[in-house]
Amino acid sequence: MLLSINQDNPQKRLISKIVQVLDQGGLIVYPTDTFYGIGCDLFNKKSIKRIYQLKRRPLTKPFSFVCANLKDISLYAQVSNHAYRIMKRSLPGPYTFILEGTRLVPKLMLTKRRTIGIRVPDNKICLAIVKSLGRPIISTSVNLEEPSVIHDAYSSLVEMVIDGGVVSHEPSTVVSLIDDNPEVIREGKGEINFI
Repeated sequence: MLLSINQDNPQKRLISKIVQVLDQGGLIVYPTDTFYGIGCDLFNKKSIKRIYQLKRRPLTKPFSFVCANLKDISLYAQVSNHAYRIMKRSLPGPYTFILEGTRLVPKLMLTKRRTIGIRVPDNKICLAIVKSLGRPIISTSVNLEEPSVIHDAYSSLVEMVIDGGVVSHEPSTVVSLIDDNPEVIREGKGEINFI
């Protein structure tokens, strides 16, 4: 199903439809501030495994996930005062922060070092979905820009494709904040002048 949503003022009834799909274990393709992403509920193991198969990715390489805000991040990651200050200046925005995960994070989503990648994209549709769901969603990019093209490519593989307009199609900047030692792992859309 292709669902068009107003990117500046996402309609609550349409967000509710998306949340219903996620609650039932469905996969969605949704806009972020960088790429369109494939996502599911962070706590639905079966759905996460479907994404691994879809992306042909080994289970040893966890996906990042999207939180609604900094408060949510602190539930799923160990956030020091220094890390908090960096993220407060940067989020919402085109960043993926690598942090040590908490016990709330499913084992399937942790690296061997118990780290996770967390995002809070600057995209109203994406944030409305996560806030309404009340739990994080998986984030892995779809390398296509146009929602109708994405729908043609993924409609048989996911339950819903959300049309939130064309997005920038540039990867997020990945920053490790492990041990309070900020390190840029990948330069992307976000500025790195906070390090």
